[in-house]
Amino acid sequence: MKVILTHEVSGLGTAGDVVDVKPGYARNFLYRRGLAEQWTKGAQKQVEALAAGRAARAGKSLEEATSIKGNLESKSVTISAHAGESGRLFGAVTSREVAEAVAAAGGPELDRRTIEIPTPIKSVGPAEALVRLHPEVQAKISLDIVAG
Repeated sequence: MKVILTHEVSGLGTAGDVVDVKPGYARNFLYRRGLAEQWTKGAQKQVEALAAGRAARAGKSLEEATSIKGNLESKSVTISAHAGESGRLFGAVTSREVAEAVAAAGGPELDRRTIEIPTPIKSVGPAEALVRLHPEVQAKISLDIVAG
């Protein structure tokens, strides 16, 4: 089943890509979260028009993404979470909490969907998260998880 992605989906593609997925995945995951729409000839023409506009902005956004990357990688972000006496968290640190902590630390406003946490953060201490700023630029954020 062909679908057109409206947002970036990790492991699948970026916004505007036409991808072939199984019907159940499209119906139960992509459509329900607003990440894709069904492929039609009319929608394909709209995607091509959007791609032309996106290509014109790509050079400027790449420069902006590299400057934001330098800003993000230069600072450490502290996140306060509820933890037990052994340092184990009650739950895990989410991408939404990371985005809020970056904004509170004076960083840029990040969309939580662009933040990837490679392994679940479930204990107090240092951790890392990845931010996809541009298809060619990823930034590593140093996180310091403290009991709060």
